[in-house]
Amino acid sequence: MPIPEDVTGEEIDKDVRQELQSLPKTLAEDVAKNLVMVARLIDEDPEGAYGYSKVALRLASRVAAVREAAGFAAYANQKYSEALAEFRASRRMTGSAELWPVMADCERGLGRPEKALDMAGAPEVHKLDKAGQVEMRLVAAGARRDMGQLDAAIVTLQSPELASNSVQPWTARLRYAYADALLAAGREGEAREWFAKAVEADRDGSTDASDRLAELDGVEFVDAFDDSDDRDESDDHGDLDESDAELVEDDKGDKD
Repeated sequence: MPIPEDVTGEEIDKDVRQELQSLPKTLAEDVAKNLVMVARLIDEDPEGAYGYSKVALRLASRVAAVREAAGFAAYANQKYSEALAEFRASRRMTGSAELWPVMADCERGLGRPEKALDMAGAPEVHKLDKAGQVEMRLVAAGARRDMGQLDAAIVTLQSPELASNSVQPWTARLRYAYADALLAAGREGEAREWFAKAVEADRDGSTDASDRLAELDGVEFVDAFDDSDDRDESDDHGDLDESDAELVEDDKGDKD
């Protein structure tokens, strides 16, 4: 697949670059460029990212960072079985538990929420940093909802991280998930409160909390570029009735 000229491979994380040092220099550069393309496209063009990940995988399947990137590309395309296999391979190579939450979410994607819940209670969760533990909580709550256990999902999300006034990278998503679960349970007033709190924490627009809040408040957005009103107004000015026409003619006569 073509690589844009502005991609050098130097853009990748230094830890990944270090992993690639085990490869011949030219091969490492090619793999790095493909990994850059995966990262660049994964949000806006998941299929494109997936294509580049397959190239990187073909070139260096024994590099953990490549297996991880391939996993995320597959995950972004809802290829959960493939993603899970790649994440497991990466974990075997590194021994890290970092991918545990996304692996559990793959189980959800495969229709196995019970397996995701089992993973949420596994010892690996204690090895996660705070962000990973919050992510695991979100996955577990999602699994509860998959199983129709709304009240349990709400309880799962209730945590010190949710109650904290401190805004962290995960805060908006955690508050949003809690608000959404409350709304699904018919607790609209509480849901509105937590959607508002999610908006406060969502500094980079990672959720649509503001839209959900507006929807609950009955706010309807109008397209500012809708020129239908302008056309109607123009039509109103253009269609003179008989009395208007007579006034125009009289005015012209006076001026003459």
